[in-house]
Amino acid sequence: MARIITFTKILILLAATCYPLFGIGDDTFGNVKDKDKQQIAKPRKNSSQRLIAEAYTWLGVVELTGNNDHPRISESMELCGLTGDKGYPWCASSQAQIHFNANIPAPHSARVVDWFKGNVIWKREWGEKMFAVQPGMVGAIYYNRLGRYGHIVMIVARDKNNYYTLEGNTNAAGSREGQGFYKKIRSKRSIAAIADYCLNGKLFIDQYEDLLKRTMK
Repeated sequence: MARIITFTKILILLAATCYPLFGIGDDTFGNVKDKDKQQIAKPRKNSSQRLIAEAYTWLGVVELTGNNDHPRISESMELCGLTGDKGYPWCASSQAQIHFNANIPAPHSARVVDWFKGNVIWKREWGEKMFAVQPGMVGAIYYNRLGRYGHIVMIVARDKNNYYTLEGNTNAAGSREGQGFYKKIRSKRSIAAIADYCLNGKLFIDQYEDLLKRTMK
């Protein structure tokens, strides 16, 4: 059963980070009516806070013997339908477990590409972003040698040039074949796609329909 994240826990965890947190309720889309903005902003803020609080509980998770082995990693793999002790990459499975524990609908998949089929709000090939990136969104890193997205991160903050992230199966150098779950700083240029699972169903459509029509022309 997914764990319940209390608001007090959220505040404690967010206060513990040195990340330059930005406003979850930013005025993101000019074409969304003010009344609709308010109806969308509150559930999005709630979802985002639950996700980030849950992601912080993963800090300190490190492979026990360097073989993708840790009880939490194994649990996340099993959520994605994989045997938990086979050494599969786990950056996406950790995000699946985070979303599941926060009661946020998202792919139960350990494949990064599956996270950028639905709820996608931007891809690099669509051109410049026409929105403000919000905490709780997930970003993909593209690898030319793989010919696909190969790593997923959760964005929790931003500055002019960077996104501040929480991500699994990485290391101090930012590798996609690391051994732990860490806070990282990624250049905005390194992110090739962004998806938002903080909103789903009608709320997602209300927020993004006009944006996606304009972006993908």
